[in-house]
Amino acid sequence: MSMRMDHVSYACDPDGLTATTERIAAALGVKAVRGGIHPRFGTRNMIIPLTARHYIEVVEVLDHPASDKAPFGQAVRARSSAGGGWMGWCVEVEDLSPFEARLGRSAVPGNRKFPDGRELVWQQIGIKGLIADPQVPYLLKWEGDPALHPSQAEPGTVSLASLTIAGSAERVTEWLGECVDKPLEDVAVEWIAPHGTPGIMSVTFDTARGPVTV
Repeated sequence: MSMRMDHVSYACDPDGLTATTERIAAALGVKAVRGGIHPRFGTRNMIIPLTARHYIEVVEVLDHPASDKAPFGQAVRARSSAGGGWMGWCVEVEDLSPFEARLGRSAVPGNRKFPDGRELVWQQIGIKGLIADPQVPYLLKWEGDPALHPSQAEPGTVSLASLTIAGSAERVTEWLGECVDKPLEDVAVEWIAPHGTPGIMSVTFDTARGPVTV
């Protein structure tokens, strides 16, 4: 099955979406770009485009009924309520049906409209898995115009170098149905034993200033 690392999601800190995003962007020596509202999830985001069709999504939960119902909104609210930080990582796949069959539920649609009326659309699954076990990625299938992929919002100058994940490669391989190294072939992973909640501990980027770990 074709799959690739797509992006990392960061739930905003207590000072809110703009301040959190600007702090991360400044550390990397780049500028963030405006994202938008996810009406189905009750969230909104900002984007930091990276090289290799990767990006950082900084996301904030809204005071909206959808955020109470949608697992993605629930996940963002929980992580932000705990002080904010890396919420999860996402793998792009060409076919979500094997995951739908294995998880026993359907993928859910996501969308975000641009000011000019264009719309970014996708299907995603696995947020409930991430809530239960934050080391595992969630999965999505992009639909529509590839030029609207968030990584294309600005030319990326910073690359995603490595993840440090509290957890186990064997567990994530089992979750994905194939070796975790494949979707992460251009991103190194350091697995460490979890002391408390598993999940992303830090992400290291290659920048013009050298390696930066967030």
